[in-house]
Amino acid sequence: MKTLLVVALLIAGIFALHTQGYLQPHDRRPGLALIGEVVREPVTDWSFTAQHREILIETQTPYRIPHSVTIVCADADGQLFIGARNPVGKLWVGWVERDPNVRLKVGDRVYEVELSRITEPAELERVRTAYAAKLGAPMENVSESETVEVWYWRVDPRT
Repeated sequence: MKTLLVVALLIAGIFALHTQGYLQPHDRRPGLALIGEVVREPVTDWSFTAQHREILIETQTPYRIPHSVTIVCADADGQLFIGARNPVGKLWVGWVERDPNVRLKVGDRVYEVELSRITEPAELERVRTAYAAKLGAPMENVSESETVEVWYWRVDPRT
């Protein structure tokens, strides 16, 4: 009986923390499920994201536990893109490769979307240009003499 009470209090505490936003990602600290007004309608113009340097992405772990992190986004002509520096070392990237259906939080709104990895050179150049315009330098540049691997995805409506 005592164990049941401890478990119930633990669950209630986690729920309270989550509903107050304390279990969402911040800087380099990951979080759980994203909270906010859910927008299910397809977005046709993501240019409003230009005012947000960082957004949040929620993926699903193999155990179906929501996992969210902070990422940088960029738009080009209203199309939204996200990127990951050093992608091989990031768990969320592997989970996106397994299930491209993710949730993005921009401001107070959460968008249910699907990601498509970009590999075509012309589209990669378009995305790199958009990121460089937003950040002041390409995401690949660490310094003038050092670059890192970056993967990019296009944000599409869920199918």
